[in-house]
Amino acid sequence: MAQSGLQLPPEVWNYVFSFLSVSDKFSARTTCKYFKKLIDHWSLWKDWSVVLSFRNGTYNDCFWATLRRRKVTSVVMRSSVAAHWTQLSQALPGVSTVVLEEETLENALCSLQRLPHVKRLAVRSNFLWCNTNLGAFALQLTHLSLCGVRVSAKDAMAALTQFTNLTSLDCHLEPNGIQTFHFQAVFDSLPKLKSLSLCCKKSLFGYQRFEAGCRAAALSSLELINCICNTFPLNIMRPLPRLRSLSVYHGTPPTRMRDVLPSDDYLRLWLCDLPQLSSLVIFKGPAVNVYASSIPTTVTSLTLRVPGLSAGDMAAVAAQVPDLLHLHIDPWPSHLGAHTSKIPKLFPKLRSLKVRLQHVPEEDFLQLRKLEDLQHLEVLDSCPDVCHLIGKLRQITKNRFHISTSPIPRDVLCCDCTQ
Repeated sequence: MAQSGLQLPPEVWNYVFSFLSVSDKFSARTTCKYFKKLIDHWSLWKDWSVVLSFRNGTYNDCFWATLRRRKVTSVVMRSSVAAHWTQLSQALPGVSTVVLEEETLENALCSLQRLPHVKRLAVRSNFLWCNTNLGAFALQLTHLSLCGVRVSAKDAMAALTQFTNLTSLDCHLEPNGIQTFHFQAVFDSLPKLKSLSLCCKKSLFGYQRFEAGCRAAALSSLELINCICNTFPLNIMRPLPRLRSLSVYHGTPPTRMRDVLPSDDYLRLWLCDLPQLSSLVIFKGPAVNVYASSIPTTVTSLTLRVPGLSAGDMAAVAAQVPDLLHLHIDPWPSHLGAHTSKIPKLFPKLRSLKVRLQHVPEEDFLQLRKLEDLQHLEVLDSCPDVCHLIGKLRQITKNRFHISTSPIPRDVLCCDCTQ
């Protein structure tokens, strides 16, 4: 490298490297020792998680030293071997987030107790959870994500009630047989719970009792995955007056149930019971015109991934949410087409927008320049003319807002159930 380049202050290089993807950082790191030292600065790896497979046995001291320089606190563990957990606990004792990806996890769950600072745990496995007692370790967790874990209907609640300090729970279990899930039992057992995500496979949901002042009122975020309307009571949202975020990902009902489904009115009734809602995500499900007029005016962040979205649907939604700031609109496998040009007029206060470019005429896409408060535009697909269109929009707006074609990396605790 030229000497003039090396004379730049480290903080300048640090700023430059902050724009690189993880793969680009790894590439730049190999060019010289100076860049290697700069790129290993902890500020460039704040949200990064290391994947530990131990495929070739234990890692060497240099590897662990690099992770310590980066102040890595999040790991994806793909081994249940006791020696590997021992090395992890000795080399990175400050780990606070652990994702377990292993078929046999009994030993791994026991080994977690060697990591006293773990607050967030995710389990991605078809491991059969059967009376697994984590003792004091369960009490230190604030975030728990279980995806694909098999559990009997009898053991489901017993498995969850160990974690009394949880503020966030992703419960995407694979129940053996039909499971009845009582919300109130969960809220009573987990009094600090603020965020709850449920996958609705082979489950029926309800309240054992209805109390206006029940602990459920503290919940601020609820996510329902693989949602089939007749698995939930129509009053499910009534005990949740403080709910700020609702995400509903609809599933396809079994053939035997399709003729006995209730009307599509359930979503409208749910939304009527949520006066403080600020974030709403709807994936598939009923036609938008069924519930559009019930969307609370307090909503500032909206995701609609609903096929067949019409101009009338967009206008009805816009009338309900005049202060909308963040919009993700994706009618895939259909498309917005020329309706894209209506977005600035319907949602003039947008600060962030996610859309697809496929089948959108150039002149309609370029109308997005009229969004005066826009800060970030994310293009969700890679049609042939995407680079040309983005370049043209950047030129017209003089780079007034950021445009990206790659999604922001998700939290490592998030599973693939909503993809």
